[in-house]
Amino acid sequence: MTADILKLPINMFYKGIISVLTLPLFMMICLWCALSYGAVLNDLSLPWELIKKSLWGSESTAQHLLSIVMQIRLPRALLAILVGCALAVSGASLQGLSRNPLADPGLLGISSGAAAAAVSGIVYFKQVAVANWLQGYVLPVLAFLGALATALIINRMAMINGRIQIITLLLSGIALNALFAAVIGLMSYLADDQSLRLITYWLMGSLAAATWSNLSYVAPLILLALWGILRKRKELNLMLLGEANAKYMGVPIEKVKTQLLWLNALAVGVAVSVSGIIGFIGLVVPHLLRLTTGSDYRKLLFNSMWLGGSCMLLADTISRTIAAPAEVPIGVI
Repeated sequence: MTADILKLPINMFYKGIISVLTLPLFMMICLWCALSYGAVLNDLSLPWELIKKSLWGSESTAQHLLSIVMQIRLPRALLAILVGCALAVSGASLQGLSRNPLADPGLLGISSGAAAAAVSGIVYFKQVAVANWLQGYVLPVLAFLGALATALIINRMAMINGRIQIITLLLSGIALNALFAAVIGLMSYLADDQSLRLITYWLMGSLAAATWSNLSYVAPLILLALWGILRKRKELNLMLLGEANAKYMGVPIEKVKTQLLWLNALAVGVAVSVSGIIGFIGLVVPHLLRLTTGSDYRKLLFNSMWLGGSCMLLADTISRTIAAPAEVPIGVI
């Protein structure tokens, strides 16, 4: 009995060390591979050449190869990290909020709402004159607005007598998923061949449109949402004990629920707006971490960031290289 009690803090210590050291290292390895491999050139020394050029002005590698890394691979890799972090942290927080192990951004309809808005834009905005400099922002803005509108609808549907009911929240998400699936099916039926191909590719997920411009407006919003969710890690821990116990310990339950719902809508809406629908990251990553590093939300949310970003980097690198020069949608991977 005494030996078991002594083993508990030791095991917790080792789990903490593993997550602190291993997960960031794994992300750095995935980032190095993402910068090294692609359709044009596969060379593990490319990131090192880029570092030498940045620090010491070295020109040992052809300029066009460094331009490929800087202008194509690096912004895409950074966007993959942000999207993976957003989806994984969102999945972990929603599982804690709803106390449902199957909860993820897709279950609550947020991803589907963003997809329905974007697909509608693909079909109908071809008939609207839009300035050239705005064309690249139309789909991301529509997807983001679709995610926010979905969050608002879910919040209203789940609010009963001034309180958000978790069961009603989940059922509302399932109902909205079915509704948005019907909308996407209708838009696919009305689309021409070119729009249908774009719809199919967008629904399967891709980071092919990643640019420094996209990154400049996506990064602040995702980082803001992640910061807000991470601040609620202690409240999520207490809510695992049940709402009554958490309220007794001073947690403003309804306020935390509302804030987490909107923060998740912001994170997922922005992520989906630039990547399309990417499933399973928000569902699988938190469960893998619970099996290996524990369920403490003070660590789980940070670990989800590391592993979610790493998984997205790995999937994107495979999607770019497995059928090069063609590109396989990330959703397939």
